[in-house]
Formats: sequence, structure tokens, C-alpha cells
Amino acid sequence: MEMPLNQILHGDCVEVLHSLPEKSVDLIFADPPYNLQLQKVLHRPNLSRVDAVDDDWDRFDSFAAYDEFTRRWLGACRRVLKPTGTIWVIGTYHNIFRVGTIMQDLGFWILNDVIWVKTNPMPNFRGVRFANAHETLIWASTGKGARYTFNHHAMKGLNDEKQMRSDWWLLPLATGAERLRDENGSKVHSTQKPEALLYRIILASSQPGDIVLDPFFGSGTTGVVARRLYRNWIGIERDEQYIQAAQRRIAAVQPPPFDAQVFDVRSQARIAPRVAFSALVEGGFVQAGEKLYFDRDEARWAVVCSDARLRTQDGFEGSLHQAARHYTGGVPCNGWEYWYLRLEDGSWLCLDALRQQYRQQAEQNLSLPEQSQSGQGG
Repeated sequence: MEMPLNQILHGDCVEVLHSLPEKSVDLIFADPPYNLQLQKVLHRPNLSRVDAVDDDWDRFDSFAAYDEFTRRWLGACRRVLKPTGTIWVIGTYHNIFRVGTIMQDLGFWILNDVIWVKTNPMPNFRGVRFANAHETLIWASTGKGARYTFNHHAMKGLNDEKQMRSDWWLLPLATGAERLRDENGSKVHSTQKPEALLYRIILASSQPGDIVLDPFFGSGTTGVVARRLYRNWIGIERDEQYIQAAQRRIAAVQPPPFDAQVFDVRSQARIAPRVAFSALVEGGFVQAGEKLYFDRDEARWAVVCSDARLRTQDGFEGSLHQAARHYTGGVPCNGWEYWYLRLEDGSWLCLDALRQQYRQQAEQNLSLPEQSQSGQGG
């Protein structure tokens, strides 16, 4: 079956999900009904009515009915998710704990619970509880030990080169020009999510060209951001009004021409051609008998053996990484980043930088025109 890429599919999410091929989607973002259990109309202290979530799609007869609904759509999502894919589900205290339990029951492996702290939350007008100032996102893989995409370096880039934490601040609600409104000025969708939130999620856990699916597409925020970041997207929505609004919104997005250096945010070290340490030894970039120093410490060194193993000064012998772990007491580490050469001028050269020099020379050699096969041998 050909995937219906970059389309909004009209219908019940479970039925539509079962029509898609198994293991075909890279990333799922789900913003399901929260089951807020709103019992009556809310008013502000000035007696104006609160524009709260009172849509029919958020009403369930019981917790059991909501749990059954959740189990069905999550099971259908698990079916279409690739083994290397992940799923994000957002909710509040009304539903997220029930959702998390069901996810674990279905075999999902929770990677993080992320707290979206709202900068402009709605106050608790009755003054009987704390103001609800956050929502919770569950990020999960398909199972324990499953491989998945996480663009760690991209998240550091969004966070002033610091490791991003699981509490997300400074992401406001969808307001102003971003908030979709009808001809009467009313909200098109009561729970429209901000594009900044989806930007972070999609950038963190997918690559350009990946397929991002949203089973509760609503006003189309997932499609808007996926289009901006050159991801393919699939939306599922049963409300025709939401579909029309989302289609207009997504059609208005005109991203610049694709440039892999701009939109592919994977660590270049991870996607660069693999280079074995033996290649550096064979190529003369590192000489057999030469000393390497661990983390620029002249008291911790090793000699390069002719077979590309390292022999430390206390007699341990092993690979580049094994010898590094020998000096960390068994703590795993990347030997490329910890072993250094001492140059004649006294400066240090990391093996990782030397590996990059090897890659550049290899690329230059590949780009040279082939020599004529005729003539003298040499």
C-alpha cells in the first residue's frame, strides 16, 4: 500500500490506523481527549464565562470507557510504529496517569516524562486548587532496548549548548496570530497546541524525510511544523471543520529550499563514514611505537602496537576504547575523544581530530581523476 503522505485522513483514528501498513511510521505525536470531566459552566470573578473545553469529543461515560478508548488507539498506534520509532502523548492530571499505565501494559518503554510549564496558564477562578500551570508529555519507544532517534546535539543547540532537561519552560500557549479563529472571532479548536512545542518534539525525535503521524490532528499544528522541518506527515481527524482549517493553515507554509546541512541536525560524527583506528595506523597517521596520552595526562599513557592495539604503561593491552576504559576504572568512554598525541611544539592533538583529517584526505583521494592504465608501472 502506498502511504498517504502529507494528507489529512478523514475518519475515526482507530479505523484509519488499521488501514495503514504495519511498522510504517517513524514518529507519532498524540494529543488525545483529556477527559476533563467538566461538570458545569465556569465563570470568572467578573461573571464572564470561561471559554473552557466542553466539546463532545472530550466526554466519556466513565473511566472504564476512557481506558478502553485509550487502549484501542494506542494499540493501533503501536501497530503502525516502526521498531525504531517513538511516540509522544500529551495530557494533564485528568488522564496522563491512566494513559501511562496503558502504554506500559501495551509494551511501550517510557523514555521520559516531560513537563511543559506554561508561561500564561489559565488561573483557578474559584480559588479552591492550585492553578494548573503545566501539561505532561510521555515519550516512549516500542520496547525495552529498542533503538530510536534522539537528536541530542540539536536539543543542546536549542538550549544554549546545555543538555536539555525534561522541564520545558518559556513555551507559551497558542495565542495571538498563531491561534486559529473563525469569522466570529471564536477559537477554531479549544486545545490548539503551540508550534514551538511541536517544533521541539519533531526536531528531537525524527530526521528529514521521516513520517510523522498525528491521530488527533485537530487544527494541524503537527502538519505545519513537519512541513517546516521537511518531514512527511499524516493527520487523522474526524471533524470536517478542523480538517478544512488545518488544510488552509498548512497550505500557507512555504519552507525555503531544502538544504541537508541546515535541516539534518544529526551529529556529524555519528553520520560520518566509520573509520577504524587501524586505518590511521596503516595509513601512517599514527606510528607504531608512538605514545598516546589519556586525557592529556602525561602520567597515563600507552604505546601504539603494530596491530593497532594499545599497551598501557602498566601492561594492559587492548583496543582504543578498552585501553581508555582501563584508565576510567571500567566506565565506558569514547577512546577517540580521550586519547591525545603530544606534538613537537608541545601542543595536543586529539585522535578524533586526527580521524577527521583522515576522512578529509580519503574524500580528496576519491575525488581525484583516475590515472590512465597505459604507460609504465611504478
